[in-house]
Amino acid sequence: MSEGTMQLRAQRDQRDPQAKRAKRLTRVLVGAAAVPVMLVAAGCSSDSGSGDGKDKAAEESAASKSASPSPTVQAAAFRKLPEPCSVVTKKTLDDLVPKGDSGKEGSSNDTAVRASCSWDSLDDNGVKGSQFRWLSVSMLRFESDVTRGEGDKLAHDYYQKQLKDAQGVEGAKSVKTAAVSGTGDEASLVRYDLKKKEGTFKQQTVVTRVENVVVTVDYNGAGLAGDKTPDADDLAKDAQKAAKEAVAAVTKANGGADGGKSSGTPSGSSSASKSPSDAASQSASASPEKSG
Repeated sequence: MSEGTMQLRAQRDQRDPQAKRAKRLTRVLVGAAAVPVMLVAAGCSSDSGSGDGKDKAAEESAASKSASPSPTVQAAAFRKLPEPCSVVTKKTLDDLVPKGDSGKEGSSNDTAVRASCSWDSLDDNGVKGSQFRWLSVSMLRFESDVTRGEGDKLAHDYYQKQLKDAQGVEGAKSVKTAAVSGTGDEASLVRYDLKKKEGTFKQQTVVTRVENVVVTVDYNGAGLAGDKTPDADDLAKDAQKAAKEAVAAVTKANGGADGGKSSGTPSGSSSASKSPSDAASQSASASPEKSG
């Protein structure tokens, strides 16, 4: 090997380590430059995860609100009505409607909610005339409803409506209203005269509420064909007696003196508390019509 060739190889061997070191340095710098890129990418990924967490928390909060318990109301005390034609005792019927029929039950699509019965009699005294009597008992029961309120409150509102209807009968004369004690939770007597071609009818209407049931008793009498007009005070006492018996029958049908009250079980049922406006007051307006 010539001396010139040897010098060239020595120079190349000296350059090669420098080239190798340069390459290694280039790789290190490239690797170092890649680190910030990875950190930025990791940072973006972390931000995205934080947003997802907030969305999930919002969804869980909304779900918690939607799962909150539904509103409830106190269950109504009375859950059924007695057989309407049996709410007045036979003895009382014999006194109020002597020689009367066995009673005519009113039509109802749900007798656990709405029921009624009526009796009438005509005691014919020949040439001396005759005595006419008509008795009607109607009952309306209200269930507690989450949208409309508790049964006894709904019954109270209907009780007030019945009173107003009884006081506003067309053609009524000398209308008087008085509180009645010892009959249900609240009770009133409305009395008035109604003159018709057959004679003067003395009308007595007792409206009473016991818990979530409203009982309306209509009783009227007239002396026909020349017979004397019955005493209004006597008729009023008889009407109140019938009302007390009807209230007692409602209480008995639901378990006795306590009415079979529930122990605070909430109720959301509305099936039995159909709008009281749908149950128009039949008693106060119907009795004079029946009488004639």
